[in-house]
Amino acid sequence: MREVFRHALPTELSDSEEAAIKSKLDRLEKIISEIKAGKGNRLKYVAGKLELRTREEEFINVDPIQAAGRLTLDARKALISYGDGYSVCDNCRKPFRLDKIKKPQLEEFHAELATFLGMDAARVVPGARRGFQAVVSSLVEKGDIVLLTAFSHYTEFLAVEASGGVVREVMGDEKNIITAEAIAERIEAIEREEGKRPALMIIDHIDYLFGNEHDVYGAGKVAAEYDVPFLYNGAYTVGTMPVDGKAIGADFVVGSGHKSMASCAPSGVLAVKDEWVDKIFRTTAIKGDLTMRSFGIKEVEMLGCTLMGAPVITMMASFPHVKERVKEWKNEVRRSNRFIELFLKVKGSKVLSEMPRKHTLTKVDTTASFDVIAKTHKKRGYFFTSELKKRGIIGIFEGATRDWKLNTYGLSDREIEYLGEAFIEIAEKYGIEVE
Repeated sequence: MREVFRHALPTELSDSEEAAIKSKLDRLEKIISEIKAGKGNRLKYVAGKLELRTREEEFINVDPIQAAGRLTLDARKALISYGDGYSVCDNCRKPFRLDKIKKPQLEEFHAELATFLGMDAARVVPGARRGFQAVVSSLVEKGDIVLLTAFSHYTEFLAVEASGGVVREVMGDEKNIITAEAIAERIEAIEREEGKRPALMIIDHIDYLFGNEHDVYGAGKVAAEYDVPFLYNGAYTVGTMPVDGKAIGADFVVGSGHKSMASCAPSGVLAVKDEWVDKIFRTTAIKGDLTMRSFGIKEVEMLGCTLMGAPVITMMASFPHVKERVKEWKNEVRRSNRFIELFLKVKGSKVLSEMPRKHTLTKVDTTASFDVIAKTHKKRGYFFTSELKKRGIIGIFEGATRDWKLNTYGLSDREIEYLGEAFIEIAEKYGIEVE
């Protein structure tokens, strides 16, 4: 019906348009009556061969990277209204910059983001990786050293490579944890062996490989002691748990909108301390040699403007919910540990992440449990994910029965119990001992 109005005159509908609206209303009433009658939903495709996505409605989805990126109801409504490419630019006025738009309230939103993260200024960016890139390209020159860790995301490496930097890594301890002591020792070794300190260090609060929590507060103290700028990677924390960049000791905070802030992809946030604003958010000074054109206060690392339309509007719509949900982080961790308690009742199953869990992202090993069945089952490892899907559970890599990851973020106590019992049921079905 909206599509009919989009092609109508602003003053009136034609007879054919009136008829089209009536036809759509009749169809809507029929669909509703069928749902009420228990006949289900006949709608299978969005358009053409593009299937309707009902993953979040039909299943418990424990996909490691999708759990905290589910859109809130408000964000889904906003998506329909603001999905057009440049929708947030309807009222863009001088100085023609995204973070200066007042309607919708993007200027206010940027200020709230900075406060939310305990920093002084913030920008929205197309994913956490663009936040890494903006900082690295501003601070790192060819041959400069950037300190990463054994668990750093590949996008951190690529950001350094694009700037001509050199990566040096910090290894984890026997529990796969990055400690402040290890960071300090590595900085000293680099200075001793290469004659200079790192130009930047990037430390993940929660890594993507194990979901382990690393000593970012200790890292902040080390960064201050050795005068090394510190980028805090909060891809798995910003939007799910409280994050205060200054309290941590970070110079830069990067978060992922589509991974942890209930936003459309690609979206993310970059927040900085005052002392770095002019460098990271530098404005253009370039001019055309013949036309002498210049471009106002467009920011170089942002390539002028960053998120338009659906990504930023869904982030804004979800933001009030995100600010509230971080207060519930302890309950999310409690539920994560409750699931693990049930999961470990299946004999032979192990947790490869630190215990007890401090996050909802967990890496497990079922080599001695479900993989034993996979060795002789006609479906091989696919029997396991097939059994889970029969029970309405998806998100585990298809065919995985050795080591794999899952994320319980956002599940209720009831869903956690159902999820844990499903693993026990499958184990009992195939004769795996359950404690």
